[in-house]
Amino acid sequence: MRHLFFCLFLLATGALRAAVPASFPVTIHIDAAQPGAELKPIYRFFGADEPNYAYMKDGKKLLSDIGQLGSFAAPAYFRTHSLLVTGDGTPALKWGSTNLYTEDAQGRPVYDWTIVDRIFDTYLARGVKPYAQIGFMPEALSTQPKPYQHQWRPGFPYSEIYTGWAYPPKDYTKWAELVYQWVTHCVARYGAAEVSSWYWEVWNEANISYWKGTPEEFRKLHDYAIDAVRRALPSARVGGPDTAGDGGKFMQDFLEHALHGKNFSTGQIGTPLDFLSFHAKGSPTFIDGHVRTGLAAQLNTIDRAFARFASFPELKGKPIVIGESDPDGCAACQGPQLAYRNTTMYSSYTAAAFARKHLLAEKHGVNLEGAVTWAFEFEDQPYFAGFRVMASNGLTLPVFNVFRMMAKMSGRRLSAVSSGDPGVESIIKNGVHGASADVAALASLDSARRQLCVLVWHYHDDDIPGATAEIELTYAGLPTEAAALRLMHYRVDANHSNAYALWLALGSPNAPTRAQYAQLETAAQLAQLETSPSSLSAAGGVATLKFPLPRQAVSLLILNW
Repeated sequence: MRHLFFCLFLLATGALRAAVPASFPVTIHIDAAQPGAELKPIYRFFGADEPNYAYMKDGKKLLSDIGQLGSFAAPAYFRTHSLLVTGDGTPALKWGSTNLYTEDAQGRPVYDWTIVDRIFDTYLARGVKPYAQIGFMPEALSTQPKPYQHQWRPGFPYSEIYTGWAYPPKDYTKWAELVYQWVTHCVARYGAAEVSSWYWEVWNEANISYWKGTPEEFRKLHDYAIDAVRRALPSARVGGPDTAGDGGKFMQDFLEHALHGKNFSTGQIGTPLDFLSFHAKGSPTFIDGHVRTGLAAQLNTIDRAFARFASFPELKGKPIVIGESDPDGCAACQGPQLAYRNTTMYSSYTAAAFARKHLLAEKHGVNLEGAVTWAFEFEDQPYFAGFRVMASNGLTLPVFNVFRMMAKMSGRRLSAVSSGDPGVESIIKNGVHGASADVAALASLDSARRQLCVLVWHYHDDDIPGATAEIELTYAGLPTEAAALRLMHYRVDANHSNAYALWLALGSPNAPTRAQYAQLETAAQLAQLETSPSSLSAAGGVATLKFPLPRQAVSLLILNW
């Protein structure tokens, strides 16, 4: 039955295009005797263009799932656009609004916190904190307000989204007062301690068309906003600038200004910078009838950005949040090159990418605190419509189960040497094409919990059938008390943790019945591999485990003693 289900899945997705080659061996060696640096929970950041989906039925459901990824010590965060945009709060693709700021007939500010409070209340009630983006420009403050709300939809030129909200303010003093009043209101509503735990940053990707002013005008906008935040709450955590890509000259000039330039608002030297942020995206294509993802492009951007930050002695140790970190650049866009999104290709890509973020931070000696996955949900769209999301109609996608896997890991990183690991430098230079594959691991040891975790993935840039990796995983240096080990083996693949595959097998119903939906909800959860043993023996601090790992699959193995 399992084999039949798998074949039906391959036929439905068009993946059964050629005979699958023979398997190949991969050895992975874990050394538990030499724990390294802390495994930081960088995965617990999410975001989306559209703010208003948060308080809708499926938005609330997904936020609850996101909140469960965090903890008291390391909570989850959510970043979204358009928190200052004028409108009635009706959501649309690449659009959102709060109507927070308008003006009366005499040009006096009118503040309405109703919608933005509803957004933040929804986050906080589900264990998610705001990564508060200060933007975009209210219609009454824009230097070019018309047209204001765009009419974009998938297939239209992307440039059509940039309307009146993207322009500088007519009055920087009013702009600063707006920010001051907003933060003051948040402190009154949620308390100074709570708001101090948030991130505050100005705008989004001001180095491209999201900002219709000059780079200097953005630095002015930023200075006025950050000064206003700090006047309202001196302990607020502020930073930026959340550039598209590593930011190039725009980022260089921004950092020079923040560190050494004259502040446009205060007249003093420098602008507070508690964290640094930029964006990194992959570059998928459609080639020879299949998707080819571009992990190399995303890792290359991260590598360059980390190198830039490391070149400033004043920024040593400064926390870094990759404010958007994804396989492609537009969650609401659709097209053949984006067909990886519902499948386990997105899952294996995500595991491979997050592990290499840790390695690149280590390479440059920088303090990576988080990476925002820019994917949420789109309310009341067709099931598995092809958007870049974490859930569809309340059903988490296979990729979200990789985040559930990472959330189970804690403690300190362990050395994980794999014969199938091409190495991060090779991936940046060559990608993962042709006969190569990326079969590697990320491991952690939490001594207090007596728990060792190993995340193993089998990734390839090309979405075509490939050989299964036959894994031989060796644990060495296990504690002397770890003679009898309890093993949990979680898996994301065609048959496990995969609501999309089940939906295809059910005939891709446009309106699943209540019974079908219940089946899909179960399939959407993180599942154990059925063939997983419940125990594992160790002799002399060494234990070995063998298992097959199909292409684009991800496993999490948890040992407890």
